[in-house]
Amino acid sequence: MEKLIACCGLNCATCEARIATINNDDELRKATAEKWKMLYNVPDMSPALINCTGCREEGAKLAHWNMCQIRVCAASKGFNTCDECKDLEECSIISGVLKFSPEALVNLKSLN
Repeated sequence: MEKLIACCGLNCATCEARIATINNDDELRKATAEKWKMLYNVPDMSPALINCTGCREEGAKLAHWNMCQIRVCAASKGFNTCDECKDLEECSIISGVLKFSPEALVNLKSLN
């Protein structure tokens, strides 16, 4: 399986937003928007917002990309991903992602 690891350790290759973008799949955009409305409590999420190639790839980005605290922190330290940070497992900025998605930590550690 392809891996495209984001700053936070999530695998963008398996993300519905990226898959919908790469395949120009409007039905998947719609389904993803509906799912994310509930999952992330974003009532104004629309299919038009589901357009992303991955946070570390060229191309379209989700609106959240500009203000993602994890990405901003990593970039401010000159890191590609959080695996480069000695405080990774104690970091309060990434802790929510690691709790929600434990495989993110596994993905980050596999980059070393």
